Amino acid sequence: MREVAPHVSRGLNDAQVADARARWGVNSLPVAPPPVFFTVLLRQFLSPLIYILLAAAGLSLVLGKATDAGFIAIVLVINGMIGAFQEYSAGKSADALRALEQPQATVMRDGVRQRLDAVELVPGDIALVESGERTPADIELLAAEGLQCDEASLTGESRPVSKSVGEFAYAGTMITRGRATGCVRSTGSRTELGRIAGAVQAPASVRPPLMIRMEQFTRHIAYAVGVAIVVLVLGGLWRGMPLVDLLTMSVGLAVSAIPEGLPIAITVALAISMRRMAKAHVIVRHLPAVEALGSCTMIATDKTGTLTLNELTVTDIRLPDETHWVIDAGAHAPDGAIRSRDGNHVKASEAVSLLLRAASLPNEAELAGRDGLWGPSGDTVDIALLTAAHKAGMSKASLLEEFPLHRRLPYEPEQKYAASFHHSEDRLRIFAKGAPERLIAMCSSMQLGDEVVALDPHLLERQIAEMACDGLRVLAFAEGEMEHVGRDGLGGHLLVDLTFLGLAGMQDPIRPEVPTAIAACETAGIGVVVVTGDDPRTARVIAGRAGIPVDDRSVATGDEVADALAEAESVLDQLTRRIRVFARVKPEQKLSIVRSLARNGHFVAVTGDGVNDAPALKHAHVGVAMGMKGTDVAKESADIILTDDNFASIVAGIVEGRVAYGNIRKVVFMLVATGAAEVLLFLLAMVLGLPMPLSAVQLLWLNLVTNGVQDVALVTEPAEGDELTRPARRPDEALFDRLMLRRLVVATLVMGLGGFAVFYTLLNTGMAPIQASNLLLVLFILFENVQCLASRSERRSVFGQSPFTNPYLLLGIIGSQALHLAAMYLPGLSDVLGIAPIAATDWLLLFGISLLVLAVSEMDKAFECRRSNH
Repeated sequence: MREVAPHVSRGLNDAQVADARARWGVNSLPVAPPPVFFTVLLRQFLSPLIYILLAAAGLSLVLGKATDAGFIAIVLVINGMIGAFQEYSAGKSADALRALEQPQATVMRDGVRQRLDAVELVPGDIALVESGERTPADIELLAAEGLQCDEASLTGESRPVSKSVGEFAYAGTMITRGRATGCVRSTGSRTELGRIAGAVQAPASVRPPLMIRMEQFTRHIAYAVGVAIVVLVLGGLWRGMPLVDLLTMSVGLAVSAIPEGLPIAITVALAISMRRMAKAHVIVRHLPAVEALGSCTMIATDKTGTLTLNELTVTDIRLPDETHWVIDAGAHAPDGAIRSRDGNHVKASEAVSLLLRAASLPNEAELAGRDGLWGPSGDTVDIALLTAAHKAGMSKASLLEEFPLHRRLPYEPEQKYAASFHHSEDRLRIFAKGAPERLIAMCSSMQLGDEVVALDPHLLERQIAEMACDGLRVLAFAEGEMEHVGRDGLGGHLLVDLTFLGLAGMQDPIRPEVPTAIAACETAGIGVVVVTGDDPRTARVIAGRAGIPVDDRSVATGDEVADALAEAESVLDQLTRRIRVFARVKPEQKLSIVRSLARNGHFVAVTGDGVNDAPALKHAHVGVAMGMKGTDVAKESADIILTDDNFASIVAGIVEGRVAYGNIRKVVFMLVATGAAEVLLFLLAMVLGLPMPLSAVQLLWLNLVTNGVQDVALVTEPAEGDELTRPARRPDEALFDRLMLRRLVVATLVMGLGGFAVFYTLLNTGMAPIQASNLLLVLFILFENVQCLASRSERRSVFGQSPFTNPYLLLGIIGSQALHLAAMYLPGLSDVLGIAPIAATDWLLLFGISLLVLAVSEMDKAFECRRSNH
């Protein structure tokens, strides 16, 4: 280890620290300040439908109908407050998660070693780092002892990188071995981590699918309302109707056509799914991301820490006698066992025990933390080896009692091996571990079952090649002995004539839940591609084990991506259509891949945990970051955070996203069908010169209060159970597909024509218009009740669904009737609404008429079912 100069080792004094902080600022990345609640509230009013309702409120005020104007204003404020509260709450969940993490650093200042918050570091500080710590800034190494850094969060490379004096340890990377002293050169946004983080400061280049579809929907509704009002006004003028009556009817038409309860229903639907997802360890930072995850057609996933455990693990042992042993995955899990291919426990093989003994003794890691609890510390390779021995019932402490330590030769990257010498009676026992080629050169014999035979290098080289082809990192183990100890403590002994014990294969294993989760994604019509900075061969093996179909033609490197992009975006688009694994990819290339997938017509979800993933997380349709081991930059860039780092949680999120979108479609269908029926009612009344069927206040009561109770209940519908067997929605699919449009037209005609027929008949019997409107309002509330039941499923019959699977809906339907019944008898409210109590016989007659909606809906579902089966 190179010594640090005395004047440097004292570090900065207080005055120098103050000057540096004044010049460079604190050691933190810039975080966009959260929007204030008032700003979030104002965003809720940026919609064409809101503009039309505001115009209707203003027009009502001009016409002297202050009650109507006030009612519309109250509706808008309630909608805005509910939406703002839910969106604001979603952001606070992520803020709370971020507040749990406060990294620290060790520095020398004025000759004193100090432990302080990492944000206090300044350029020029002398920082000390060691195994198990995260590098707090970009540090130029002044002294290093066996230092290795895990730079996966920056580059995606899963194997640790050796560092020496003069090189840099970068901010955010993990020290996996050794210790070092260095000078802080860059902090905050000037670090390599900060440079990558800068790529996520720009606004996202894509928007959530729900926002795209809802904006298309609101534009279509706004155009339809505008056309209907123009038709109404022109038709009225042609018939000579007074302008005041036309304007009043226009306000009523606008109110009837616009689904005022839709914003609340959508917000509640997303909020419910958000809370369900939180129980499954999925934190949603932005409400639209709930549905976006359900809409995705492609997941671009990182490998290290996402598909894998990000824990180096011994998974295979190969012995010279050709026996092959497998180990339960999980480097840091004390449970598990080592088994042969026939399932026998490891204690059946003495040769495996000899290998694990040689793995445990020249080992500087520890498995027990405070109070004897499981708390691994040390180099990741050493931890993995000790864990493998632990699973075989062996402990380092017991072995050291049997073979007291004499001297240890620590691992050095240049030597590629580690060894230890232990007392055993009058001899020294030698145990060594390291690179296979180094240990083979030290051995003259090998352990073959219970015998020691001459070394067969060709057999061992074949085993090494086979393990490497499986994507394993291979280590070798050997032992020997010497009789006498010389003055140097080792008798001048060189590591020769050792006995080769066998090979251990190590890997960052697939998370156990990943293959099932990826299979579920494939069933759901969602493709999965791996985008990693790791080696192509390793990436391909991991993808295959995860269940992603891959061959030589479906693997591409970052260089191939760069070459394709240099030609044209269309060339890159052709490449991304067939590739399933992208390896040796740089952060900016990952972003290019995500954008290419989007150009190919995919809604893209990106998963990742490193700084290198942040730009792609930011600019995807939905970004999913790992909460436990993910970097702050990744979390800030993502829309969704997995608090358990479990890839399978994504599948739970996809289910909830599809449930949310399905419930939104149900509510949209119900609201638009009743609204369109009201528009048809108005147009027919205008054509035939009839009075205005319902007032603006009655329409608002109908659309928001009585209907609002039901549509909020409708969005609580549970999953139907087939969400993951349905094909993914096409990215260009509108909110209203062919099936929904057909059903919308049918429901509109039944309710619109049925309502008009009742209104027309009542007027022809001599009933006063206000009394006819009173009965018509009750009929439309009943229409809504029945339409709500018919909307519970797009495929299944009402009679095949238990009403108790969604008790809220049952209560909502009863509640809408109870609200209207109470309004009939409440003085003041009944006057504002222009309603009065009706006879029970009238209610029963109107209820019978409303069942026409259910009959027609059931016939349509039966027809669609037979057509689909054929």
